[in-house]
Amino acid sequence: MKTLIAAVLATTALSAPVFAADTISEFRIGILGGENAQDRLNSHECLKNYTEETLGVEAKLFAPADYNGVIQGLLGGTIDMAWLGASGYAKTYLENPEAVEPVLVKINLDGSYGYHSIGFTRKDSGIHSLADMKGKTFGFGDPNSTSGYLIPSIEIPGEINATMDSGDYFGEVKFTGGHEQTIVAVNNGDVNAGVTWADGQGNWEDGYNSGALRKAVDAGLIDMNDLVEIWRSKPIPEGPIVLRKSLPDDVKAKMVALVDGMYEADKECTYNISAGESLGFNPITHDAYLSIIEARKAKSN
Repeated sequence: MKTLIAAVLATTALSAPVFAADTISEFRIGILGGENAQDRLNSHECLKNYTEETLGVEAKLFAPADYNGVIQGLLGGTIDMAWLGASGYAKTYLENPEAVEPVLVKINLDGSYGYHSIGFTRKDSGIHSLADMKGKTFGFGDPNSTSGYLIPSIEIPGEINATMDSGDYFGEVKFTGGHEQTIVAVNNGDVNAGVTWADGQGNWEDGYNSGALRKAVDAGLIDMNDLVEIWRSKPIPEGPIVLRKSLPDDVKAKMVALVDGMYEADKECTYNISAGESLGFNPITHDAYLSIIEARKAKSN
């Protein structure tokens, strides 16, 4: 850890304006839903510890029940940093363009920063595609999820020539509460099929290289051999790690350097905070999310 912290301090000492270390008294990290709260807290404990070493103040982790809890925390100034989905960032930006700034994005093993919304069902369900889902129950995750709602709600209607309203094509469309909840609901047969996120790279049996399926496999919740993929979205830009704009510049610079250097310094921590195998995080800007912001805006009209 000391090597990483030394590297962060050396980097920011040259590039950041000088601010007193006590300009903040604590640093608060929000964690989106997707798995149960305790697992989210456990997987981010390493980031919490690194943050305390880097900033010299107490770091706190927050794992609200839904995506909106993190979004409202960022908007209200009670959360300083979070890894948002693209749709969550779009909502935050549309509500207050000055609230946060995107700084880093997760990089896949092939160097890309895209992922997919994956439609899936049980292998023994007799369902092989969306064509077999007529009259059946379809599960979304969270209204503020990009892959768990926004993108499938835009792309799927064009493929089934119907709306996503319950009773139109699908017998019932319901929100499960998050990615892990959708995965468990499909696996248990509580819904016939659902959507979640994955990079779509690597092996299906592993839950792909990264994403909610990989986390569920790692947690022992599912055996991917019991499930099959029935739909895949077009590539979606991976959501950004964001920082509150009003944070002191030196704090922002140190946190960017910390997370940007995590892959080289601690691959296990990188695995934990990036939901599986990745090449860590690289810089990203607002412009990468213009299409998602427009999609979100159109959806709300």
